[in-house]
Amino acid sequence: MAKIELKKPIVDEISASIKDACSVVIVDYCGLTVEQDTQLRKNLREAGVTYKVYKNTFLNFAFKGTDFEALAPYLEGPTAVAISTTDATAPARVISEFAKNAEKLEIKAGVIEGTFYDAKGMEVISKIPSREVLISKLLGSLKNPITNFVRVLNQIAEKGGAAAGTEA
Repeated sequence: MAKIELKKPIVDEISASIKDACSVVIVDYCGLTVEQDTQLRKNLREAGVTYKVYKNTFLNFAFKGTDFEALAPYLEGPTAVAISTTDATAPARVISEFAKNAEKLEIKAGVIEGTFYDAKGMEVISKIPSREVLISKLLGSLKNPITNFVRVLNQIAEKGGAAAGTEA
């Protein structure tokens, strides 16, 4: 069996993973202890993020012709890939949070919803809250004015009710 036939299933696996991905982040994991790597994988799994280590050549072949082709120049040295199909900012957020305690871990680059970001751009992206948090903040902002309006109407009704009771 030729070498290419052995490598094709791995490239196909990567291609299938990134097909519906809204974000792909590549990471330099060199220097992490086994314990740290296990904890990072657990944190990413809980956030719904797929995290795997592949050879750079496999990633390069899988990224060709996709939105993630811009990551090719960063495929040097030890590389792990974090892929999310649901929350676009989850990989960057979880990895950045984890990197505060593991100095050796660093984000090389990423593509979020078709837009390429280098390490500095990914740092900014990592500070964006999750979709659920943003929606809850929006709903809270919409609810507060309505609640205040109802309180004012209630106070007016109470004052009006008290004034009507004294005249009778």
